[in-house]
Amino acid sequence: MYLEDMLEFCDAVLAYTAGQDARSLAADAMRLDATLRKLSLIGEAATRVPEAIRELAPDIAWRKIVATRNRMIHAYQDTEMTPLWSIVSSDVPALRLSLQALLQRL
Repeated sequence: MYLEDMLEFCDAVLAYTAGQDARSLAADAMRLDATLRKLSLIGEAATRVPEAIRELAPDIAWRKIVATRNRMIHAYQDTEMTPLWSIVSSDVPALRLSLQALLQRL
């Protein structure tokens, strides 16, 4: 199920960025690339979650997740660390909790 994939990708992002800050993440090209890849996969999986399931979790910013993925894929050279770090440090942990709650409900 795509929700489980999203949860797995969130876990990977959090593992890749544990003990990091924006500066250290930016300085580690391999870690940054891996993080960006998993973030894009979160968005890709989100595009495949059926609307009926999305409606069960209005607290998840589905469109924002997909839009972020699209920006990262299509404007990859313009990825800025400040918004990226905000996603990694705040949005991904919150998304992880929401996904866990949704999966428990299902």
